[in-house]
Amino acid sequence: MELPRRARGDELLRPGELIGLRQRLRLMAPKHDLVTVVACAFDHRTRMLPFIYADTRMAPAGVRAIGSAMVDIGFNKTRIVLQQWNKNFRPSQMRLDGRVPDLFMVSTMGMHSGRAMELMRDARRIDPAHRPLIIAGGSHAVYEPHLLFNGDPTKTGGADVAVTGEEFVLLSMLEVVLSMRAEGEPMRTAFARARDCGALDGIPGLVYSRGDRDGVAEDLVDTGVQRLLGDLDELPHPVLGYRLLEPPSGAATLASRALPPERVRKHSPIGSVVLTFGCKFACPYCPIPAYNQRQHRLKSPQRIAEEMWGLYKEYGIRAFFGVDDNFFNKKTLTLEIVETLAKAEFEGVPLRRKARWYTEVTVHDTLQMKEHLPLVHKAGCRALWLGVEDMTATLVNKGQSVDKTSEAFRLMRANGICPMPMMMHHDSQPLYTPGSNYGLLNQINVLRRAGAVSLQVLMMTPSPGTTLYEQTFTGGLVIASAGGKRTEPHMCDGNYIIASIHPRPWRKQLNLLVGYLWFYNPLWLAVALLRRKTKVGLKPAGMQIVGMLGLIQSIRRTSGWALRLMFGKIERLSRPPVSEIPMQSAQGTPASHAPAETPTPSRSYRVVALPVAG
Repeated sequence: MELPRRARGDELLRPGELIGLRQRLRLMAPKHDLVTVVACAFDHRTRMLPFIYADTRMAPAGVRAIGSAMVDIGFNKTRIVLQQWNKNFRPSQMRLDGRVPDLFMVSTMGMHSGRAMELMRDARRIDPAHRPLIIAGGSHAVYEPHLLFNGDPTKTGGADVAVTGEEFVLLSMLEVVLSMRAEGEPMRTAFARARDCGALDGIPGLVYSRGDRDGVAEDLVDTGVQRLLGDLDELPHPVLGYRLLEPPSGAATLASRALPPERVRKHSPIGSVVLTFGCKFACPYCPIPAYNQRQHRLKSPQRIAEEMWGLYKEYGIRAFFGVDDNFFNKKTLTLEIVETLAKAEFEGVPLRRKARWYTEVTVHDTLQMKEHLPLVHKAGCRALWLGVEDMTATLVNKGQSVDKTSEAFRLMRANGICPMPMMMHHDSQPLYTPGSNYGLLNQINVLRRAGAVSLQVLMMTPSPGTTLYEQTFTGGLVIASAGGKRTEPHMCDGNYIIASIHPRPWRKQLNLLVGYLWFYNPLWLAVALLRRKTKVGLKPAGMQIVGMLGLIQSIRRTSGWALRLMFGKIERLSRPPVSEIPMQSAQGTPASHAPAETPTPSRSYRVVALPVAG
């Protein structure tokens, strides 16, 4: 189920290709007065450890990037709606600048897909004469685009098109559609003409429905795997997207104005920034290497510094989370970035005095950087999230071990950088093992002694886009229902035991809670306060408070599922889900994004060349 790799040498866009596309669209924009709403789907039932706080206090990078791209090419009538802040938002009632939007985009992760489908279903309640073109995106669209369309004749809803790639794919589609759009023509109509004449088939990274009648897709066309942007400096500046945020409210409609710049930091004190993409490891539970086509992509150090300073100047944001896959992936490139951030000055002020940043790395690469950790701290880094997984390397081996992990954590603490471990619990790991470090609590004790400031413990779930995806189903691990309750998308976040062959899976569910309780509790809060005179200060105490609050939510949300696993009948799936809607490539071959055994269309379509407007 990994994404197929493009031909060698064809994985990346040509240098300057995105810049050229942006320039062409700027010339087209004055002829098209488009109104756009970009929604981030969010299921509030996922609000628990380890996501609590950051899930609502950091505007997601994906929707912010799309908003930035729309403004950059000249479409200023764009609004970003976060369901984290606007739980009651109803697309059927949205009006921006007094108009029903021309484009309605929905970005979603798999665990929030239920809310995404509700948003698109509600958008289809708009009068067909005025309904916007519905575009789905986000990680769910990348790995399971077929689930964002509706193939059930008894229902309505779903997307018109799914973007299975990044900004370049969306903007390429807009260029084609706008080139065929007549003055005043609805975008949905122009899109349908472009689709039906095959004008979109040459844009890798799209999945669209054909034969769509009343919101029911008869089949899907997949244009293939996207080509990736190699030089991330070509992306629009993120400062543009933060101007578009819908103010938090309980209303179903949109406010007359976006969130004022002076209020952005209050609601999003953490700014998401893109630093690098790619990871050298090929863990079987991770879809990232295949998504990146085994490429490592990054921004220039100066561009990163300029973005942090720009967000600070415009909105007062001082904390930044780098949405990296592994920031320490390439030592020489990492050193160039941290050296620049440590030396950067703007308006006579050192950037390191105004910006604090955090990101993800691995234990192995942290030790490769150990002599440079003082420089990393000087550059403004104050915390690093590390994929420890299992310190005994029983589950996965990324060069980690008890000794190496402990060494990395102590070096980080000594240099004022908070170690934030991310662990995976698994069927063969007991809660505690006397005399060894194999048990979950044993490893938590090791991490705590080594200086861990926070803790993340999740159970593996079926993850689309990974090499293990099919095996979890064919191996009989995946739980379809327990005690009459079916597994829902929001439960695929690693907090619920939905893939296990343990004879008592409820024990695994309780182990997660016990592990968190062992780490987050009043005793360790008191210890953190007593040990506050260290280079990390009161941060461990602050994380204890956040952790205890999050643990209350975790207990409240998952204990019922534990009881169902304990006393209810468990039903399992024996094979991975297939697309209910037939799929094929634009050339009639198997679709790149289709699950195994997905049916192909039973009829062919004739491509008709239609004239281009203007």
